[in-house]
Amino acid sequence: MKTGVPSETLPGERRVALVPDVAARLAGAGFEVAVEAGAGNGAGFTDDAYREAGASVVSDRAALLAAADVILAVQPVPLADVACLRSGAATISFLQPATQGPIVEALAARGVTAFSLELLPRISRAQSMDALSSQASLAGYKAVLMGANRLGKFFPMLMTAAGTIPPARVLVLGAGVAGLQAIATARRLGAVVEAYDVRPAVKEEVKSLGATFLELELETQEGEGGYAREQSQDFLARQRELLAARVAAADVVITTAAVPGRRAPLLVTAPMVAGMRRGSVVVDLAADSGGNCELTQAGRVVEVDGVVVDGTSNVPSTVPLHASQLYARNVANLLQHLVSEGRLQVDLEDEITRGCCVTHGGRVVNDRARQMMEASAAEASARA
Repeated sequence: MKTGVPSETLPGERRVALVPDVAARLAGAGFEVAVEAGAGNGAGFTDDAYREAGASVVSDRAALLAAADVILAVQPVPLADVACLRSGAATISFLQPATQGPIVEALAARGVTAFSLELLPRISRAQSMDALSSQASLAGYKAVLMGANRLGKFFPMLMTAAGTIPPARVLVLGAGVAGLQAIATARRLGAVVEAYDVRPAVKEEVKSLGATFLELELETQEGEGGYAREQSQDFLARQRELLAARVAAADVVITTAAVPGRRAPLLVTAPMVAGMRRGSVVVDLAADSGGNCELTQAGRVVEVDGVVVDGTSNVPSTVPLHASQLYARNVANLLQHLVSEGRLQVDLEDEITRGCCVTHGGRVVNDRARQMMEASAAEASARA
């Protein structure tokens, strides 16, 4: 089976879908691996490293796309590249159907089978393929470093001859994979950490990492697959009111709350930011999906009345080497699950395949993806 790995074209995307050691693993399993020249440069992997791993390096992007049975990518295949894919080929990537509806429709019309890693079911059999979690863990780690770098204070308590410096206070909103990694990282740096999540089931995990779990007088909001479900406006208003005092007390607030395929919930309002001390920092990991902070500007770091609001986009791409290594393992595990006897087997009776397969046989076959696309189209129509 011919596997193609194109360079990523999204500005700022430094990850690559396949790293040399995983390429060697696939080559050893009988896959023919082709990588576009320079695809790994942003993550620190040279073309020679791919050649040594048994992959071929191709300069002609269109030829690589046309020859591949399966395309492995991080971001969705650009709309302009869809015409290069042959009917019957497949793609594995973050497909983002909520925001990339035209690409999904184009892939379906082209007869391409597209798999979306965001829609992978959260079951034990799929853990080794869960790229959403592996990348979220990196984002949670990096968010703390970003906050520490911008904060004009030490994170740990220091006892010196000139007096004692108290530890920084960090508030983490959302205790999923990214939030838990942020908690662990902030604790390792010596901060006092509080965390909040609408799912009380994560309380013990938060406490096991040495943080305090904030319990607000609100009903549980756990949704399908362990994710938080979308909350009502009344719930969010009461939540913000109860969180305001804890936000004001924090030196660094890290927000990680997201609902797959939906706009990120608003957790930190402009008045809440105004109540924070000058020099405090908000790091919003949900910036790309609308932001958990009202003042977040996606892709920008802004300062509002002395408070820094960091809306850096695509945070995992700022740790490109390890992000690529983890992502490549996730993708290779899914690919090998889908391939049998040298052929792609699209078994929609299989829970993993059914969960992440978005287009097949010339149509969109995934109900969740279709709902995301319809909701996004309705929102766009309403704004127009």
